[in-house]
Amino acid sequence: MHDGLLKPGDRVPSIRVLAQELQVAKKTVEAAYAVLVGEGYLVSRGPQGTQVNPALTVPPRASETAPVRQCGNHDLLALNEHEGFLRPGLPALDRFPYKKWLLLSARATRAMRPEEMVNPPVAGYAPLRAAIASYLTLSRGVVCTADDIFITNGYRGNLLLTVQALLGAGESVAMEDPGYFLGQRLLKTLTPCLHAIPVDNEGLQVDALQHHHPDARLAFVTPTHHSPLGVSLSLPRKQQLLAWASRHNAWIVEDDYDGEFHFTRNVLPSLKSLDTDDRVVYIGTFSKTIMPSVRIGYLVMPRAARHAFLESGALLTGGQPLLIQKILAAFLTGGEFYTHLRKMRTLYQQRRTMAITALHAVYPGVFETPLEDGGMHVVAYLKNATCDEALARLWHQHQLQVSALSPWYRRPDKRYGLIIGYANLRSAEEAVALLTRARAETLALLNG
Repeated sequence: MHDGLLKPGDRVPSIRVLAQELQVAKKTVEAAYAVLVGEGYLVSRGPQGTQVNPALTVPPRASETAPVRQCGNHDLLALNEHEGFLRPGLPALDRFPYKKWLLLSARATRAMRPEEMVNPPVAGYAPLRAAIASYLTLSRGVVCTADDIFITNGYRGNLLLTVQALLGAGESVAMEDPGYFLGQRLLKTLTPCLHAIPVDNEGLQVDALQHHHPDARLAFVTPTHHSPLGVSLSLPRKQQLLAWASRHNAWIVEDDYDGEFHFTRNVLPSLKSLDTDDRVVYIGTFSKTIMPSVRIGYLVMPRAARHAFLESGALLTGGQPLLIQKILAAFLTGGEFYTHLRKMRTLYQQRRTMAITALHAVYPGVFETPLEDGGMHVVAYLKNATCDEALARLWHQHQLQVSALSPWYRRPDKRYGLIIGYANLRSAEEAVALLTRARAETLALLNG
């Protein structure tokens, strides 16, 4: 009531219902309601139930912010001015169902029991693990149960736990080239032997892996939507990669990067769904489907290595915060997650079109944008220049937080361009206005 979540005139749960929800005695709730009635916060209406006193006025505290509301254009503009526009990997913050999330958050907070405030389960909150297993089975073809799921603190947690559980001292790791820059930096700190495997329009070149690094113990791949190029690993190469892992007793870590967002065709089956020998560790997060600050990831443990994951997880993490897991579980099981994903697929297709159209209108002849299906960013290759790092620094000065492509490569035969996020573009006019910010300086740099 002080925070404005319950307003004057709102009904509150009955004594019986609230006692059941909180799993406490009815007398406890009766006593609490009696105190609130006595202090003027609640009024009893007999058969109509108990409600917040319609005459209640709570003066706002100086330190309070305004009540949480739907993120509007002004809010998003202020955020972008602070964090930067066109950031790759940032979901559409203006279309997230904040009100529903707030309701689920309040409900989960009220339902926390004292015994849940000690140490969380190491592998994660059981209902969330079950909800993720159901989602992966239905949407990604990954047949698994709650016992196969391990909850982590996101992408970093997924990598750290996998390496700790599966990689021995001195064993080597293979990774796509180009590959996700954060993954490269993490893996370089975890293993002395990180091999760069080239990627073409069919994804990872498995022949190069087999020929040059057949002894790799782990292979990290983004087969559904490559990070950052957006290509998909072809079915023959998926089968070839799985055969390599089985033959060499190796492991494949499948990062289902942007796997939920495809626009012009059906969602491709995950690599894990084809894995008959259980050699694939499937990893994912909620940073793009919900929001980055959730900081919750998950992985599907191979059953033969489950003990190693549980043992390593107990050592590394001791479990993730329980409250956010309970909120997530409610978001998934209540159907809001699936509704949100469906809306975002349509929205991102529209915003991608706006971004590409604006880019070629503002910079005709400068960029090439192959139309890869899906994702949340566009790779704009420079046609006649190699100065993508200088160009990215220039755009950053105008609060355009694009990424240069070439640093994502480890091998010398690299391509040059910009990785441009479009998920938060609200109109074609805004796309043109943003891209025009650095136009004069960009053309001067390219023509200098």
